[in-house]
Amino acid sequence: MKILFNLIVRLIDFFYKKKITNFFKKNLKEKFIVLFDVGAHNGETILDFLNHFSVKNIYSFEASKQTFNNLEKSLTKIKEKFKLVNIEIFNFGVGNSNKEKIFYELPDSNSSTFNIIDQNSSYFKRKNKILSFFFLNKQNTINQSKVLQIKLGDFIKEKKIDHIDILKIDTEGYEFEVLKGLEQEIKKIKFIYFEHHYDNMIKKNYKYSDIHHYLKINGFQKVYKIKMPLRKSFDYIYKKTI
Repeated sequence: MKILFNLIVRLIDFFYKKKITNFFKKNLKEKFIVLFDVGAHNGETILDFLNHFSVKNIYSFEASKQTFNNLEKSLTKIKEKFKLVNIEIFNFGVGNSNKEKIFYELPDSNSSTFNIIDQNSSYFKRKNKILSFFFLNKQNTINQSKVLQIKLGDFIKEKKIDHIDILKIDTEGYEFEVLKGLEQEIKKIKFIYFEHHYDNMIKKNYKYSDIHHYLKINGFQKVYKIKMPLRKSFDYIYKKTI
C-alpha cells in the first residue's frame, strides 16, 4: 500500500511540476551553473532538473538520516546517467543558526520538519486517516531526532560560490528560516523557488507576507505562483531584480 501511495502522489504531482519546469525553460537558459536544493528528499528535484536542463553543479541538503540514505541510493543511479555533473549531498538541516535542533519525522517523509506538528489540528487528523489507510498504521507516529543545522550563507562563503541560478526550498514550513540564514549571500541568487503551507498542521512563527516582504527588500519580485494539488500549499518563484 505504501508503494501505491507513492505512485498516486507522483502521478498527481507530475502535471503541476511540468508547469514549473516550463516556467524555468522560458526564463532561464537550458544550460546553467548552480542549483541549490534544500529539502532534497529522495532526489526528485535533482533528477527533474537534470532531465530538462544542463546543470554544472548541484548542492543538495536533506536533514533526515533515513531519507538521506535513500537519497544516496538514488544518487548512485543519477550519477551513472549524468557523469559530467558535480552533485554534492549533505546530511544536515538548513536554517538560521549553526546548532543541533529537534527534527520531527512522519511516516510520510515529505512532511518531516523542524517545526512542531499540531496533532490536534483538523488538517493533521484528516491526513492521518489517509496515511493510516495506505501505511496500515493506526497512528501517524512522529519520531524525533537531533539534527545538525547550518546557515546557508556560511556554506556559500566557505565554498566560495559567487553565483546561484536557482535556490529551491522545500522544508515544510521552515522556508523563512532558510532564507534568513542566507544573510548577505542572498544577493548571489537569481531565482528562489519555495513552498508555503497554509494549513493549520505546522506551527510556524511567520506568514507568507513575512517572506514576501523579506524577499522584496532584498531585491526580489514574485514572478510565479501555483497551487499544489490536494494540499493547502502553494509553490512560489521569486526573481532577483536589483
